[in-house]
Amino acid sequence: MSLSEEFLTEDLHPIDIVESLAESNEWDFDRVADDQIAMAVEGQWRTYSITLAWSAFDETLRLICTFEMEPPEDKLPKLYEALNRVNDQCWAGAFTYWREQQLMTYRYGLVLAGGQVANPDQIDRLIGTAVMAAERYYPAFQLVIWGDQDPEQAMQIAIAEAFGRA
Repeated sequence: MSLSEEFLTEDLHPIDIVESLAESNEWDFDRVADDQIAMAVEGQWRTYSITLAWSAFDETLRLICTFEMEPPEDKLPKLYEALNRVNDQCWAGAFTYWREQQLMTYRYGLVLAGGQVANPDQIDRLIGTAVMAAERYYPAFQLVIWGDQDPEQAMQIAIAEAFGRA
């Protein structure tokens, strides 16, 4: 059975759907406001802080997935070059580095204009895509910052598909 079949989504607020998904996945979460939820999702490399917020004004469900990253000042140009390379490969969402907060951020906005309703499968895919992107590119960012590799070399790690686990 698909996630959509488990819910009657006609009148559900998108954040209500996110809360149900967080509960079913046993993620730690906090319903910050009626239109916002924050949660922690455990990945292989990091625990990712994910916030979803609904804006009725522009009918957009915004996702922000963050993790801490504290590059030395002299590594920032290479990190920004790596970000450009990563974003060239990301078709859904994009990364940015919030320097003041020392956070790597993956952002995506699901536009639901015209009264469209997000279903649980879409929201689950939205969260899954954010975590997959963060997991995929985290090693490349680390290699650029701490491994003294240039962004082109570091991206080879992200491009390579891993099969199985060690």
